[in-house]
Amino acid sequence: MEQRRGSSSQPLKAEPVTGAGFDPAFIPGLTAPAGEQPEDARPEEAGPDGTAEASAGSGATGAAVATGGPDGTESGATAAADDAEAADDDAEPAADGPVFEAADRRARIVADRRGVRLALDDQGCEFRWDEIGAVETETARFGKRFTVTVHTPDSRWYPIEIEAKARSDFKQWEEQLDAVLDAYFEAE
Repeated sequence: MEQRRGSSSQPLKAEPVTGAGFDPAFIPGLTAPAGEQPEDARPEEAGPDGTAEASAGSGATGAAVATGGPDGTESGATAAADDAEAADDDAEPAADGPVFEAADRRARIVADRRGVRLALDDQGCEFRWDEIGAVETETARFGKRFTVTVHTPDSRWYPIEIEAKARSDFKQWEEQLDAVLDAYFEAE
């Protein structure tokens, strides 16, 4: 009589698995499942000499296009184009109206003719004036925290706190932000 050693169960067939149970960053409709890659992140077709052809540029940017981005979803050329576009946006003169800007070591708030931009560490968001329902400010009773909260029409809010060097900065920041809101924000 023959006996087998080990388990008698057969290994499961590997099928692509999607959903938040397997990928905590998966948001249906916003992010692709981990197994899928968008068309622009797939490897380039091999040229006649057997090497991958990069159609958008040369040098480091061309190499980034051929290999895809670090997360496999965005090519290096697209990321470089986005960075260049952001630099162009920041280079635009905003001197044609009032500007409010406050920052500390972690957070930053900018309100100008383009809208309101909030940044905390490496995360940021931008709201155009037509996307804003209300802007609320609050100062801490004790301490030096200045809170700006952007409310959207769909009942979401985005607060950010800035630590002031002195409590006397609060009055100046309130005046500057009020000037920007008076100039650009249209209450409906």
